[in-house]
Amino acid sequence: MKRPDPDDLLARIRAEEQQPVRGKLKIFLGATAGVGKTYSMLDAARLRRDEGVDVIVGIVETHKRKETEGLLEGLEILPRRQLEYRGTVQSEFNIDAALLRRPQLILIDELAHTNVPGSRHTKRWQDVEELLNAGINVYTTVNIQHLESLSDIVKQITDITIHERIPDALFEQADEIEMVDLSPEDLLKRLQEGKVYIPQQAELAMRRFFRKGNLMALRELALRHTADRVDEQMESYRQDHAITQTWPAGERIMVSVSPSPLSRRLIRAAKRMANGLHADWIAVYVETPSRTTMPEEDRQRVVQTLRLAERLGAKTVTLTGERVSEELLAYAQQHNVSKIIVGKPVHPRWRDILFGSVLNEMIRGSGKIDVYVISGDPDDSHTLPSPILLQRSSDWRNYAWAVLVIMICTAIARLMFQHFEPANLIMVYLVGIVIVATRIGRGPSILASILSVALFDFFFVQPHLTFAVGDSEYLVTFAVMLMVSLVLSTLTNRIKRQAEAARERERHTASLYAMSRELANSRGMDNLIRIATQHIGEIFDARVVVLVANRTGHLEISLDENEQAVAEWVYEHGQIAGQGTDTLPGSHGIYLPLKGSQNSIGVIGLYPNDAQRLQAPDQRYLLETFVGQTALALERARLSEEAERVRLQVETEQLRNSLLSSVSHDLRTPLASITGAASGLLEDDGSLDIQARHELAQLAYEEAERLNRMVGNLLDMTRLEAGVRIEKEWQPLEEVIGIALNRLESRLSNHPLTTSLPPDLPLIPFDSLLIEQVFVNLLENAIKYTPPDTPIELSAQIEPAGVLVEVADRGPGLSPGIEQLVFDKFYRAQPDSIRGAGLGLAICQSIIKAHGGRIWAENRPGGGAVFRFVLPIDGQPPEVKTDG
Repeated sequence: MKRPDPDDLLARIRAEEQQPVRGKLKIFLGATAGVGKTYSMLDAARLRRDEGVDVIVGIVETHKRKETEGLLEGLEILPRRQLEYRGTVQSEFNIDAALLRRPQLILIDELAHTNVPGSRHTKRWQDVEELLNAGINVYTTVNIQHLESLSDIVKQITDITIHERIPDALFEQADEIEMVDLSPEDLLKRLQEGKVYIPQQAELAMRRFFRKGNLMALRELALRHTADRVDEQMESYRQDHAITQTWPAGERIMVSVSPSPLSRRLIRAAKRMANGLHADWIAVYVETPSRTTMPEEDRQRVVQTLRLAERLGAKTVTLTGERVSEELLAYAQQHNVSKIIVGKPVHPRWRDILFGSVLNEMIRGSGKIDVYVISGDPDDSHTLPSPILLQRSSDWRNYAWAVLVIMICTAIARLMFQHFEPANLIMVYLVGIVIVATRIGRGPSILASILSVALFDFFFVQPHLTFAVGDSEYLVTFAVMLMVSLVLSTLTNRIKRQAEAARERERHTASLYAMSRELANSRGMDNLIRIATQHIGEIFDARVVVLVANRTGHLEISLDENEQAVAEWVYEHGQIAGQGTDTLPGSHGIYLPLKGSQNSIGVIGLYPNDAQRLQAPDQRYLLETFVGQTALALERARLSEEAERVRLQVETEQLRNSLLSSVSHDLRTPLASITGAASGLLEDDGSLDIQARHELAQLAYEEAERLNRMVGNLLDMTRLEAGVRIEKEWQPLEEVIGIALNRLESRLSNHPLTTSLPPDLPLIPFDSLLIEQVFVNLLENAIKYTPPDTPIELSAQIEPAGVLVEVADRGPGLSPGIEQLVFDKFYRAQPDSIRGAGLGLAICQSIIKAHGGRIWAENRPGGGAVFRFVLPIDGQPPEVKTDG
């Protein structure tokens, strides 16, 4: 047994350290209600209690089943929380009491339950999450139809929409899942006996949800999900314990794909075997350095074979490596493959002797994995490529260069001939062979190897200038020289191809990383589309178009009629189509769906300059990776836009509610005063004296002025939030302050006002009407919240950022923590004693921000508050011409 991979163990340890106190979750899963989940959970809990574990019942619904109620005896039951909802008192799980009690294990029934409004969490599974995060172990129950990812499937099967759902992430994070199974016949029998629902409900349930076909389908879903979960746990266990041998707990078939035409027969045979065994199957192609230069015909054959496997339901994988057998066996052991299907060799036996046999290596290294060898169809044998050792992979110019290099080596060796031993001359030829293999290619390097032996014999072996050999020992020298030359050229070419493949993979990885990083750092659909188009176009040498669906679910098309039809088909069916595919191959481009986490969000189309390039398996998988990253980024942007839209709707709704509340309260008061004063004047029969009539008229006037200010503030706030246009002009601040003071002259009569403005105050760019409103609102705020006869100070000073303005008072000041809240809409520091809508300071903040400045509030030393704002000075003021 091999040792576990240290990197994998370290990653798992770090993941566990991030959640050191999280509790364990065990889910009792059933196909539907009535199979006995709660009974099984209670039975397991009693066993844990007998083992000494501190167990309590958080919430369990027995539905008055006597057998289930009997299991509750002797278990500590947590008191439930009573909540009033719509005139009735309902009981819910008391999470606060559970956290205070902190048992080792708590039982929570019906995980998908929706809590009564007023509970801490909307869903019961959120209560379970909080318990787990607190380090408490949880036993819970759930039916398969409550999984979020299966809601559409369940509706299709049962024609019933399941509203109570749990996220798949919680199900996948469960430490243990126990399937509680019951056959449809036994479940229907329990229904008839009234052990699931009361007779009236049971009869209705059997006519609708509890039909036998529905129960069989739901049972299959539950069994499959449990099996998948167990398979994941088994794979994790094998990795943790570095178990390389196959555990044939379930059949998994792998078929080896090669450029041979016989591979299509292997695919069909693997499909038949997988159907017979009800097993998953995988089609694997290994791209070795020697296969990177294979003819285009063979590459297309590989592509078509993998497509056939995908159409028949296989998972297709492309691996890269030096030896086909090693990569296939490593992948099979890693993925717990129980059977491998390979083709019977049809080449001459001498090739296996010279270059090794993939079949023999796999049989010897397969261990407990079964290897099936299948022959091809006789009709296909004529299409096999001829087994030749040397194929011309370079044009004649490269071969000419190879000959020239060997001739140069011969000339150098000729100069050395009188001074060096023949063995040293051979080194010169080997250097030339390495140069040819590195710079030119495999075919020319083999030619250089043969030619170097021939020229060495012709020029440097007696008798000279003939191919005759005077000493038979040179025959051994020639054989060794040729063998070393061929091996050296082969290894050099292999290293060269490996380096090229590594550079290509590195380039692809770097491009994918660069695109992912830019997508993560960018916002907005247009920016994301531009980044994806740029990177994908550069990597695949193609013109790229990204078509994103609008809110109505239709593609925003900018193509001609034929291409538009292809793009819409891809969007509707979620499958690749277009040039080089089996669907609509007459298209000018190839189209791939942009699949999000829930559904397709659009289509990406490529118009490559080299159409054959995208047919290669590695290029196709690379393209799908780029497209997947693009789809996730676009979906993230769309969700962000949707969240922003919802946020704005919520804020608008809150503003509307606050406005209605303000109108109903603050506007009604002055209206009532005006109405009362007016009615008193109208109904006067002469009993009121002149003073009383004047007071009533004065009251009506003051309340009308107050009402006018409120309505004006509301209109100003609405105009500012809609995006008011700022008309900035260079002007002195003193003039606006004077106008504001004139407007408030009567209201300032009870407050001594002190102004302090420097004589060298510069011209400032601002909108005079808006800044005047800021001064009016700040001064009115000081008047309202300060006692009579307390002073108000207004000052300004020059700062590097602009002009700082202060409005200070000696009132009660601001309560701690509300310094920023006072600028929120409809916020009032003293809502009971001070009348107003709470919009004055919010309007000030909007106006100052629109000018590029900032506004804030602080308490003054010695009592009182001070409101400060800064107006920035951008640019140079115009020159003021004076007479003289």
